[in-house]
Amino acid sequence: MPFQSTKPRLTLSTDELATLTGISKSRNESNGRVERAKILLEYHSGETVYQIARNLRTSRPKIDLQVGKALQMGAIPSLDDIPRTGRAATITDDAKAWLISLACAKPLDFGYANELWTTALLVEYAQ
Repeated sequence: MPFQSTKPRLTLSTDELATLTGISKSRNESNGRVERAKILLEYHSGETVYQIARNLRTSRPKIDLQVGKALQMGAIPSLDDIPRTGRAATITDDAKAWLISLACAKPLDFGYANELWTTALLVEYAQ
């Protein structure tokens, strides 16, 4: 007897089904969202995780992760990437603006003989 999944089935409303179908056939959506929509549609249709992974040529853990996200937070919200905290900025917005304005200016205006900034010259002046 084949393996029986212990995960609950994914139930989708007609609106969610239509949205996922549209996203899965879209050429304007990001590749990640299209692939995630295809995963959810195949899981909703009764395919196993192994079959979905073979059909989409991806890994089973990726399918498990997406299905788990969809079961936990809903089908449509699970298509987006979860925001990450990231590293804190080490340079302020004012400092970035100053550096960009400096890079747009000519080095001749600051007493250098060069026509254009080199990275080393820009670093030297900024320090």
